[in-house]
Amino acid sequence: MFIAPILAAADGGLLQGLLDSAKQTGEQFGYNPVLFWSNVISFLLVCVLLQRFAYRPILLTLEMRRQRIAESLANVEKIKAQLAAAEVRHAEILERANVEAQKMINEARLSAAALAETRQQQAIAEAEGIIATAREATVLEHQRMLADLRREVARLVVDTTGKVTGKVLTVEDQRRLSQEAAQEIAA
Repeated sequence: MFIAPILAAADGGLLQGLLDSAKQTGEQFGYNPVLFWSNVISFLLVCVLLQRFAYRPILLTLEMRRQRIAESLANVEKIKAQLAAAEVRHAEILERANVEAQKMINEARLSAAALAETRQQQAIAEAEGIIATAREATVLEHQRMLADLRREVARLVVDTTGKVTGKVLTVEDQRRLSQEAAQEIAA
């Protein structure tokens, strides 16, 4: 591109001068065309062999590795999304479990309070029953004691009357005196 305008502008002398200068520089540095072209062919052959047996497999391996890395990154994103979803589900499950546990605790408290109330009512009823039974027993014992007292007083009155009067009392007299003594005690 740049050489074409130079060649067109220059007459044959300039071009010839450049070629001579290049030839002189090549001879000064030990330029050998056969050796140069054999090196170029060797270099191109090595490039072709490296391209076919080294670079291509390395590039394929690198491409496969790049694809695996891309897949791994995609999997990481999926796993992150699944983990976030699992954490949300875990939080929801914990929330529901806490609500259920609180509900069960409240039900247990209410049940315990109702049971305690029932037990308390039963205890009160039992205590009232015991008190009523004790009152009945007391009344019966009182009546029994009064009956015993009446009999004893009547016997004492009959014995005392018999000893005071000095006579033997008949069954009719004993009954009458017992009734009078019982009426006196009752009043």
